Order: sequence, then structure tokens, then C-alpha cells
Amino acid sequence: MNITAEDLLALADYLDLRGLHTGKELAHNDGTNIRLDICAAAYVVAEETVVPVVFFTDECASLDLIEASDRAMAAIRAISHALDTAPCDTNGGPDYIEHVSNWAATPPIGATQPPTTSEVIGRILRAADSIAHDHTLPPHHHAA
Repeated sequence: MNITAEDLLALADYLDLRGLHTGKELAHNDGTNIRLDICAAAYVVAEETVVPVVFFTDECASLDLIEASDRAMAAIRAISHALDTAPCDTNGGPDYIEHVSNWAATPPIGATQPPTTSEVIGRILRAADSIAHDHTLPPHHHAA
């Protein structure tokens, strides 16, 4: 199996176990559980690491850390590819982290709630299935 597909399956399991954080910063500790933003969780799973402290305190440093991980970014691009919209451009290129994080944390047009954790996991599983069966990406999803 493709390593990105494996990371996506692990991400789905992680979010199923821990839940999804959609608030301020990229992580929240409620005292018994640490919930992560979808892209922060992709980083922790891909890098097989503990949650970096910056995920709780510094969004810019968090984004830099995630962007530096080729495996996390491959998983994030795969999720972006599975969404119904294209990522916006930031600094002359597609902003996959913004695309995926906003999708998971923002109510769609006409809705009052963001996607449920189950819906997010379902989309991640579809992305994993797509990667496992088709390694091509549409034109607006070039690897960075």
C-alpha cells in the first residue's frame, strides 16, 4: 500500500480515537484528551511524534512545522484532492493546509455546523481509497 494511503488510514483512526479540534490554534487539551486540527493530526501521524507544544501556542510556527513534513503534506494534499473545491492560492501556490483546515472547521454554505468528525473521517477514508487505486491528481492539485 502507498505510504500516503497508510498515513490517511492512521489519521482516520487517530481522529476517531481523539476527536477533531476546530477552534483556536491547532490543538486543545481539555485535561483528559488532546484534540488536534486535521492538519496538525496529519503531522503527528505522519511524523509518528508527540504533539508539538507550538500547536497549542503559535499558529505560524505550527504551519511552518507541518509544511516542512513531506509525508504530512502528501496526506493533506490527498485530502484536499478529495474535497469538492480547489485550494486558494497563497504566496503564489495552492494553500493545502488552509483548504483542508477550513473545510473541516467551517460550516458549508447553507449549514450552521462544520462537518462532523465522522464526515471528516469519511472524506479521509475516501482520499485513502483514491490514493490506493489512482496515483494521479487533477491539475489544481500539483504536489508542492
